[in-house]
Amino acid sequence: MSIARLQKEMLTNLPFYEERVDLACAFRWTARLNMHEAVANHFSLAVNDDGSQFLMNPNQVHFSRIKASDLLLIDANDPDTLSGPNAPDPTAWGLHGAIHRNVRHARCVMHVHSIHATVLASLADSTLPPIDQNSAIFFNRHVVDGHYGGLAFEEEGERCSQLLTDPKVKVMVMGNHGVLVIGDTVADTFNRMFYFERAAETYIKALWTGQPLRVLSDEIAEKAALEQEDYPGQAERHLSELKAILDEQEPVYRN
Repeated sequence: MSIARLQKEMLTNLPFYEERVDLACAFRWTARLNMHEAVANHFSLAVNDDGSQFLMNPNQVHFSRIKASDLLLIDANDPDTLSGPNAPDPTAWGLHGAIHRNVRHARCVMHVHSIHATVLASLADSTLPPIDQNSAIFFNRHVVDGHYGGLAFEEEGERCSQLLTDPKVKVMVMGNHGVLVIGDTVADTFNRMFYFERAAETYIKALWTGQPLRVLSDEIAEKAALEQEDYPGQAERHLSELKAILDEQEPVYRN
C-alpha cells in the first residue's frame, strides 16, 4: 500500500471526519474574510444526540492554519476538561460548553469579533433593522445581550446560553463584545454568520450617510425572512463551493 493511500485511510478513520472537514473549511474561510480575531474566537459542532460532545478549535491556533485533525473532541459535562494536556481556551469552554449543555438545538456555534457585527454590538441600540434583503433575514431572529460581564468564562457562558432558548433566535449580538451564531450544521451556521456580517456592514455604512433609513415594514421583513428559511440548499451549496476552492488552493485543510 502506498504511503499516500495509507495516510488518506488514517485521516478518514478520524472520528467525525466529514464534520471536521466542514469545520476546518469554515475556519479557513473566516480568516480569508478577515472575520477572525488573531488567535482568539471559536467554532464548535455537536457530534452526539444531546449536544454534550462537540468538536472545537484548539487553543490559540490561527484560523487560517486549522486542519481537520487539529480539532478537539470535548465533553461539555466533563469538569476536568480544562486540566487535560489539550485543554481548550477557558473562554471557549465557558461559552460553548454552556451553550451545548443548555441549548440542544444549537448544534453548531460560531463566535467572532467580526468588524461590522462588533460595531453594531457597540451601539446603544444594537438591534439590526430590516433595511435590505440581507438584514430582513434576521428580523425577529436575533437577540441583543446588553449585559456584558467580562470574558466569557463559565458564569458568563451560562448567562448567555439562556438568551438562546427560543429556537427561532439564531443570532446573539453580544453587546460590547461581538456576535454569536447558532445553527443545525456547519453550512447552516457559517452561511448565517456570513450574511449577518454583510447585513451589519450595510447597516453601518447606511448610518454613515446620515440620511434617513428606508426600513421595511414588519410584514415584508417577516415574509423575506420566511422565504430565505425556505430557500432550498443555499447554505449547503455555499459551503460546498468553499470546500471546492480550498481543495484546489490549500487542500491541507482536510488533513
